[in-house]
Order: sequence, then C-alpha cells, then structure tokens
Amino acid sequence: MKNHLLTALIALVCGFAGAGLWSLSGLGHIQTRNYLLSNPQILPDMAEAYQREQAKDRLAQAPEGVKQPFPGAVLGNPEGSHVLVKFTDYGCTYCRQSIAGTDELIAADPELKVVVREWPIFEGSEAAARMALAAAKQGKYAAFYHAMFEQGPPSDATIARAAQIAGLDQAAAKAFAQSDEATAELDRNMAFARSMQFSGTPSWIAGDEVIEGLVPPERLAEALKSAAG
Repeated sequence: MKNHLLTALIALVCGFAGAGLWSLSGLGHIQTRNYLLSNPQILPDMAEAYQREQAKDRLAQAPEGVKQPFPGAVLGNPEGSHVLVKFTDYGCTYCRQSIAGTDELIAADPELKVVVREWPIFEGSEAAARMALAAAKQGKYAAFYHAMFEQGPPSDATIARAAQIAGLDQAAAKAFAQSDEATAELDRNMAFARSMQFSGTPSWIAGDEVIEGLVPPERLAEALKSAAG
C-alpha cells in the first residue's frame, strides 16, 4: 500500500507537479522517489493533492442527474446555487453524527441546497428510506429526516413515530412507500453510488469534489467555496 501510494505520488509530481515542486518534474523516477523519501514532510500534502485529483476524476464520471433531487428531498434552500449532495442511510451512525454539521452549513449559507440521496445499505433501513421519499412527496422531508435520525435505528416503531412527528398523512405515505416510483428512486441512488465508487455512507459531492465518510463541516464548506470561486 505504501509503495503504491509512493508510486502514485511520483506520477503526480512528474505529471503536473504541485506548487513549488516544478523542479521535480524533470527528474527521473528513481531521483524523484529518493527526493520524496528524503523529504517526508511534503508527503501528506502530496497525498492530499493526489486524493483530490482522484476525486475530481470520479466526479467527471458522475452520471447525469446526480445533483438533481428527488422532488422534495432537499434540505436548506431548494433553489440554492451552492449544491451539496449527501448519500445517507438512517441506520448509519456516522450519518447521524453528520447532521449537526450539515445544519450548521445550512444556517451559515442561505444559498446552500443539500440534495439528499436515500441509499439504504444497512439492514432494516429500506423501510425508513421509502417513508422519507413519501415525506418528500408531502413536502415534509426535512421534518421526517431529522425526526427519523432522532428516533434511533430504523424499526417499525421508530419509523411510525418519525412519521407522526413530521405530520405525515400516514395512509398516503405508506401507500407511496410501496410504489414503483419509490422503488425506482432507490434503484437510481444505488446506481449513482456504484458509478461514483462509493463504499459507504455518508458520502458527499461538495461542489467539484467527491468526499467519503464523516468529515468536519469545514471540509465540506471549503469544497463548496472552492467550487463557487
């Protein structure tokens, strides 16, 4: 793994070289390797640059429509010009822990639109994801989203309580949850996640970057700001 990363960093340097490292681009592979081994303090920055470059490549391959929400499945400003996409699962502890940070971003940026893609990969989560889509159809997505995470792991009881807290028409919601439209959306999100090579939740598209895992809100804000210019 270490050799693989070092090789990748050498390729990164020789391919386009980072700021202040243009002199390395003319060195051979062995010389570059020796330089990096002799100056390990630059490796973290190089690794981050490499990872971001890889993320941009993945985003370039993103399928059309990944930033277009299922109608109503949005947090923040539905018409916002700054777009953050979140792939989430109600059974995911890290997804639950990310809520406060996402809410902070929304409060700080009136132009932020958070497109939530329901991706139920944990056992027992699909029913909650289907009810969330039903809440979106009723214009009560944000209320259900927060209530569902607050109730704890998905179960018939916690889903019912979250639906009640959100004020859903539960008969209509249960009917929609079993609809072909809900199934198609979950299938679409699964296809999106696979095409983006996501390995778990939460996963993000923040501006022009692909980010995986629980990250500080400042990291997401930085990516959004960079994309906004």
